[in-house]
Amino acid sequence: MNTAFVLINAEMGASLDKDLKAIPEVKEFHGVYGVYDYVVRLEADTMEQLKDAITNKIRRMENVRSTLTMMVID
Repeated sequence: MNTAFVLINAEMGASLDKDLKAIPEVKEFHGVYGVYDYVVRLEADTMEQLKDAITNKIRRMENVRSTLTMMVID
């Protein structure tokens, strides 16, 4: 299983909860205070599926301003 954590900056006041729940690879997410607005944990069978979920699903969401991705190596 491939795992990644994605930190998301969203537009001011935007909620991404509904959109994140709709992505099968998203296993857990939390709204947080600080530099980022969300911390998201994703899992997928292959690295390509994980990359697709991050690039084509999360990063293209309407209210996402920027992301920082951390791939788990162990």
